[in-house]
Amino acid sequence: MDFQIGLVIAGLVVGFVVGLTGVGGGSLMTPILLWFGIPPTTAVGTDLLYAAYTKMAGVFVHNKKKNINWKITGFLSLGSIPAALLTLWILDNIKTDVTTINQVIKYSLGWALLFTSVAILFKTKIAKFSKKHAGDKFHHESKTQNILTIAIGIMLGATVTLTSIGAGALGTVTLFFLYPLLPTPKLVGTEIAHAVPLTLVAGIGHASMGNMDYLLLGQLLMGSLPGIFVGSMLSGKIPDLYLRNAIAIMLFFAGYKLIF
Repeated sequence: MDFQIGLVIAGLVVGFVVGLTGVGGGSLMTPILLWFGIPPTTAVGTDLLYAAYTKMAGVFVHNKKKNINWKITGFLSLGSIPAALLTLWILDNIKTDVTTINQVIKYSLGWALLFTSVAILFKTKIAKFSKKHAGDKFHHESKTQNILTIAIGIMLGATVTLTSIGAGALGTVTLFFLYPLLPTPKLVGTEIAHAVPLTLVAGIGHASMGNMDYLLLGQLLMGSLPGIFVGSMLSGKIPDLYLRNAIAIMLFFAGYKLIF
């Protein structure tokens, strides 16, 4: 494909939103790529590596600000990486044409967007509910927390590999429920740190199947790397309520359009 300044700008905006809020990477970028006429398989594969490289910059900033809980990141990865590899194996061994796979990914993408939009809209209420029950026995049993964190990783691994969506929004919301006393900047930093190995593995897997456009990837990274750096520096300093609600509404309509 030819160079398009619109893709660079899209990368810049999405990178900034990811750094600022921890959500919106695949949720925003994949629908944008479909709008530019990119096939679903290529959009998902390219977006996964785009997310991996973009969020590496975010990890650098958040780690410097001590906003990452590496123990939680490790337990999430214990579930997500094997799930991603299994999903890739299934996709690679489905004996069907590319058109059918594109339809499956497009339909799955639509539902993932709908669930993501709901998760973003009700994030505050979920956080309040979780903090209200932070003293429950459940939150003091580290073994139970660890097992559930791995289970969440499995869910995210399969969802992200199939649709490139969920690592940020769905992951952050589920962490709110499991770790209600963890400050929001640490939740954001932890989920960004977990998303890097997950999207890297899933992206390399898709690339090996030919679902990759490297020129497209380069254009997105030209914008996203400076965008996520600035967004991460401002994380926790700018109220993101209106931004989150706007993202949720856009994602809902994008998902609805893909499904119906």
